[in-house]
Amino acid sequence: MVRTIAALTFSTLFGHRRGLLLFILPGVLLGLCVLLALTVDGTADFSAALLLQFGLAVIVPLVSLIAATGAIATEIDDGSIVYLLSKPIKRSAIILTKAAVAIGVIFVLAAVPMVLSGLILDHSDPGTALAFGLGTLVAGIAYTAIFIALSVISGNAVTIGLFYALLWESVMGQYVAGARALSVQQWTLSLIHKLSDAPHLDPAVKLPIGAFLLVAVTAAGLVLATTRLRSLTLSSAE
Repeated sequence: MVRTIAALTFSTLFGHRRGLLLFILPGVLLGLCVLLALTVDGTADFSAALLLQFGLAVIVPLVSLIAATGAIATEIDDGSIVYLLSKPIKRSAIILTKAAVAIGVIFVLAAVPMVLSGLILDHSDPGTALAFGLGTLVAGIAYTAIFIALSVISGNAVTIGLFYALLWESVMGQYVAGARALSVQQWTLSLIHKLSDAPHLDPAVKLPIGAFLLVAVTAAGLVLATTRLRSLTLSSAE
């Protein structure tokens, strides 16, 4: 049954026009990096800054938002989630399978392009490119848990998630001192900073704190989504 859930999730993700953004967003990042590499000298000097301020702060949360909400919010909105809820399947299995699919999509369409972008800008420092790729995957896991929980809780998950991704993570998480410590981006940056010697990396929290918060938010999001999905079943029965 897990395979069926995964297949339905893939179909939902890529069966709507919104799924095209999953290809367009990383394409924009790669295209920008190629253009800069061809037209600007010394791209290695600002490689890490670009990957951070545009890749990690903008592209990653947006790809994660589309992948995570597309994995379940669409089914809830159109009522097709009832098919799964009517089967004798653990609600945790539904959430975890959909989260795994979203994370797989994030790996292919965000983490891999991030590594390639880093290599295009500075092929002499593959370590930094790989660090950003790993950071992208870690951030994507946390974002997936947040956005899946939001999808189950609210019918406006995409709108709320968009405000969160663009306002909190992209702006507040970079420039507002107090908010930086409560940003998935900054928690992930603590890991990237540990793995890379690139300049312009100044995380707001230390790695142990960042790692703890990433794990805590991921676990809380998945538990909350599972709990809420059980209540949706009870509501349908009533």
